[in-house]
Amino acid sequence: MAVGFKEEEVKDYEQRRYRGLDQWIVDWKEKKILKTLLKRIDNHPLRVLDMPSGYGRFSKLLLEQSFTLISCDLSFYMVKRALAKTRTKGRQWAVVADAKKGLPFKKDSFSFLLSMRFFHHLHSRPEREYILKQFISLSCRWLIISYYKRTFFHLLQRKLRHKIKKSKTRIKMLSGYEFEEEIAQAGWRLVKECSLFKGLHAQHIALLEKN
Repeated sequence: MAVGFKEEEVKDYEQRRYRGLDQWIVDWKEKKILKTLLKRIDNHPLRVLDMPSGYGRFSKLLLEQSFTLISCDLSFYMVKRALAKTRTKGRQWAVVADAKKGLPFKKDSFSFLLSMRFFHHLHSRPEREYILKQFISLSCRWLIISYYKRTFFHLLQRKLRHKIKKSKTRIKMLSGYEFEEEIAQAGWRLVKECSLFKGLHAQHIALLEKN
């Protein structure tokens, strides 16, 4: 039995998610930041784990860097779509797994990991610590991860949005201090952090290196 999205839901989600102008800009800026951070990573063929990969929004960008790509997601139909988007035989595979229950890879399996739009769905510190420790076990050196940084402005913005849109989406925000404390405890060091839109959007994308 497939977990998560159904096949037709994946198609609908891909078509809807970044269709609006504001979300198109978010998508463009995320990819721009990733390109900048990837320049800091060793310039030779690498094996990368994209988790959660979703429908493969970043697959083309990663494969353009001559990486070998493993797309990993909770949903079978998401990783199926991620493979179908690029069809790069010999350099791309897909795995269905739940990171909250443990990823099925050996220690140091990957040169680096990419984890976009996942960390802010982890609402307890033990849960985040478990994920960060998995990542440090699986990565030889690097991790690119996004998180939502808490500020008074962004907290107020989300409260207003929930009242207006009646959104059920729950996002966990951390202060910069909390984020650095948690990654350090797991064995990571912050190399560079980029704000999506400073003062306007809470999302930050960070390049981490193993201590």
